[in-house]
Parts: sequence; C-alpha cells; structure tokens
Amino acid sequence: MIVQIEGKLVSLDESTAWVQVGAVCYELMLPGYAVNRLSGQIGSQVSLCTMEYYEGTLGGGNLIPRMVGFLNKSERDFFNLYTSVKGIGIKKGLKSLAMPIERIADAIESGDEKLLATLPGIGKKMAQMMIAELKGKLASFAAGAVSTGRAGAGFATFQTEAMEILIAWGEKRNEAMELIELACRRHSEIQTAEQLVPLVYRMKQGIEA
Repeated sequence: MIVQIEGKLVSLDESTAWVQVGAVCYELMLPGYAVNRLSGQIGSQVSLCTMEYYEGTLGGGNLIPRMVGFLNKSERDFFNLYTSVKGIGIKKGLKSLAMPIERIADAIESGDEKLLATLPGIGKKMAQMMIAELKGKLASFAAGAVSTGRAGAGFATFQTEAMEILIAWGEKRNEAMELIELACRRHSEIQTAEQLVPLVYRMKQGIEA
C-alpha cells in the first residue's frame, strides 16, 4: 500500500490533484479543504499522505483502484473515523470536508449540529448521526481548532462561523475573509452568522452597498 507521495503538483481541480513522481503521475482524490490549501502551488513540490481503495462492487467485476490524498497523517486518521459513520462513504466524505478537519471535529465534539448540517451533502439527519456515533472519539483532532482560534486571527465567533459556512458553500478562504471584513466594516450592527452570510452574498452580487 502507498501511504505517502512526494512530488510536483502538476494539476489541481475542485476534487483531484495530479502529482508527478519521477516519470509517473498519480491522480489523487482530495477533500475540499485540501484543495483550498493547495491552490496556488501548481509546479511546487508537495507531500501528501495517502490511502487506497477500490471503487465498485466485487460481483460486478469492475473494480477501479483509487487513491485519496491528505495533508498529513492526522487528517487521514480522522477520515478513517469519519467515514465509519453509516451513510458516509469515501466520495461523500471527501465532498463534505469543505472545512478544516479540526473545525469539523470540534463541531462534533461540541454537538454543533447546526454547523455540521451546512457541510455539503450532510444535512440535519446526518449531522445528528455523526454526533451520536463520533462524539467523544475526536478530542485529539478537535484540539487544533482551539489553538488556531478556529479561523482568521481577530475574528469574533460569529464571523468565524460565517466564514466556515461560506467556505462550505464553495467560497475561497481568503475571499471569504475579505468579504466578511468588508461587510462588518460597513454594517457594524451585524452580530450573528445568520445575518452576516446573506449580507456577504448580497454584497458580492452588488446588491448591497
């Protein structure tokens, strides 16, 4: 089993990366947060921890080998636990990880059903199941969320929550931070993520001054 790849990042899209190691180029499926972290690094040397699996069914006789990439071993270990929840397979798990795993682990440990339900493809019912099955098992992964302040330095809690929702819905982290800062400068009365997120989208569309 291949557990780590180090090489040149030659291609990156919304869900996969191509990493060239010598004369061989590997295609790796990536979680959303990893795509954001690797953006801007095309042509650079990267190192990714990996896991392998086969897509398809044994009876169908059409098994396709796949490789998944993570930024470090801790994230791979988290993913193994995360996908143990019934109904979260490899592809669904990767798609849903639009936020850093520290924040998701912290949300599960704190029972933050509302935040988990904003993850792509999760929803309220799956969020409840994740908390029921994983709460108490992810403390070591959630610790990073506290030490990093859960987001941009200086952000209030509601701004952090808004940023993570925006990222989960496909916004780039840097752009989300800039939009939130601009919105809060113009509308200092905003105090909740529920107010802030719609305002950011209106500003982005040029509807709100």
